[in-house]
Amino acid sequence: MASLTGVNKSLVIFAALVIALAGIKAASIIVIPFVLAAFIAIICSPLLSFFGRYKIPKGIAIMLVILMVVGLGVSLASLVGQSLTDFSQHLPEYKSKLQDEFIWLVDVAAKYNILLNKEQVISMFDPGKMIDVATGMLTGLGGVMANLFLIILTVVFMLFEGPMLSHKIHMALDDPDMKMQQIDRFLNSINSYLAIKTVVSVGTGILAGLLLWILNVDYFVLWGVMAFMFNYIPNIGSIIAAIPAVLLALITQGPLVAGIVAVGYLTINTVMGNIVEPKYMGKGLGLSTLVVFLSLIFWGWLIGTVGMLLSVPLTMIVKIALEASDEGRWLATLLGNGEEIESPSK
Repeated sequence: MASLTGVNKSLVIFAALVIALAGIKAASIIVIPFVLAAFIAIICSPLLSFFGRYKIPKGIAIMLVILMVVGLGVSLASLVGQSLTDFSQHLPEYKSKLQDEFIWLVDVAAKYNILLNKEQVISMFDPGKMIDVATGMLTGLGGVMANLFLIILTVVFMLFEGPMLSHKIHMALDDPDMKMQQIDRFLNSINSYLAIKTVVSVGTGILAGLLLWILNVDYFVLWGVMAFMFNYIPNIGSIIAAIPAVLLALITQGPLVAGIVAVGYLTINTVMGNIVEPKYMGKGLGLSTLVVFLSLIFWGWLIGTVGMLLSVPLTMIVKIALEASDEGRWLATLLGNGEEIESPSK
């Protein structure tokens, strides 16, 4: 009877989860700006703390931060928007040239007795679709930013409420004495992760843009901003960001420059992702590589491009919530990278 009750409880929890996810999916128009506002507010928190050290009143400090964010956002939006519009107009021409390059590669392979069907190869590995994926994601993010006023207004209120957030969560979970360290660990981990990831992403975008500017690749500002944004996406974000720049260099400047761009992107992402980021982030947030990749797909499906950008923080929310309950701790262990598992002797 006890086991039957446990099964019924699990079914109820699963049904509630499905209903909640369906609700989030249906209300994505409202959810996405809110999630993006929370993301921006967390990134801006260190700036607020910086102004606080100089005894600047909180209201003035928040206005300064918002002015900086809006100014930077509008400047980037105008530059990227113009480049994206111009690039979209030339996209059919670029796709045609890419197909010609692909056909040339098939002809070269045929000389070495590697016989491939041109139509099948182009249909299966259409390089134009690779560009569409990257630019489509960037356009989708731009569509979200159309609700700029709502996002900025939400950010302002979040920055005012930020210092009280930890205390409110403790009170909500019936922990007024602040004994639940998981809450503070979670909030600190997310703040640290997003702050470090943002600095690393800015560095990645600047280096990528400089590389393309030096090599005289068209739309280097657009590809630099894309490298910055997509660096938030674990594992495959840097690859998606590199593809359009490499393919554009291939069709406009030839294989040599395209190869240099590819090596340059690989070097930048290796140094920033495997040397600089781990140095300041430590062991990270304790998610397995498989979970990071699956979370990217799941959150991308649920709330689009913003979900892909924030897949790791959102998954960490789920993991910490599971760790706080006895019933869900086993699932939190499966989401982890195994580093928290210790031998009984310890």
